[in-house]
Order: sequence, then C-alpha cells, then structure tokens
Amino acid sequence: MKKFEAQVLAVLAAREHGSFITQREEQLNIELAGIPGDRHYGLLRPADSRQKWYPRGTMIANRRQISIVSAEECARIASSLGVERILPEWLGANILLSGYEPLTLLPQGARLLFPGGVGLICEGENLPCRGPGKVIADALGDERLEASFVKAAKQLRGIVCSVEREGMIMPNEPVTIAMI
Repeated sequence: MKKFEAQVLAVLAAREHGSFITQREEQLNIELAGIPGDRHYGLLRPADSRQKWYPRGTMIANRRQISIVSAEECARIASSLGVERILPEWLGANILLSGYEPLTLLPQGARLLFPGGVGLICEGENLPCRGPGKVIADALGDERLEASFVKAAKQLRGIVCSVEREGMIMPNEPVTIAMI
C-alpha cells in the first residue's frame, strides 16, 4: 500500500440554495450522506449528463458527496488563465488540500483518511465544466475566462468522493492518502 501525507488548508460547504459556490467553515461534520446542509448531501441523487447509461433523473448512488481540490492545482489553473488566483469557493470545493499536487490524477478507490475519523473514497476526477468558469469570469470581471476555464482546468479540477466513514474534518490537520 502506498501512503502520502497532505494538509487540509480549508473546509467549505455550499449551503446557499441554488448555488454551487462554497463558503469557508471552521469545521465539517461528515455523515455517510455527506455534509449536512450542503448542495451535494444525500445517499442518492438523480442521474445527469455524466451517467449516460441511465435515463436522466433516475435515482442512483451519490458518488459526488464531497469535492476536493489542491492549492497547487488551483495555482496551475490560475497561471494557465493568466489570473492571480483561483479560489476553491469558485470551484464549489468542500476541501482544499496542499502537499499532494497530482490530486486530480488520484486513482478511483484511493482513500483519504482524516484524524477526526473521516474516511473518503476517491470516485474519480471532477471534470471541468463551464459553471465555475462563469463564476470566475464574473468574480474577476473578464467574460473570456468562462470559455477558457474548461481547457485550463483539464486534469486539474480535483476529485469527487463518497463517504466511507463519518467524523469531523478541520483546517490545518493532516490527511493520509492511501492507495493499494
């Protein structure tokens, strides 16, 4: 088993109805269904364009309960776009990590283990879409960024996870990334 250490820089949740933009929080209480009150909370969710093998709206297992980005990959996206920074809030991220740069390339099935008991399963890359591009364009006042984001964020947008074990996640704590 391969293990790597990283650091939690921030924890965030999307609690505003109708918005994927997240806000920083002091801690995250993680349940088996995700983050209570967060946009992606739930054991089930309706199939969308990512699950072409099911009719849209079919209830399926929620493998997108938590999204994680790395500070290093956010910096690479910003550099590619020619902007000073990309905030995890704009990407709808729940956790911002540092210290493991190839986060988006983490294999499906890898575990992220936190001191507060939480165990997350990597379900794969969070594919870039235009939604965050629009948020970035609006925040920085440059409409060209909306279309440029998808290409700039390819294989840098972070990962989505499902919850394997409940607990608490706080900023400034370590996380162990384990792969078989």
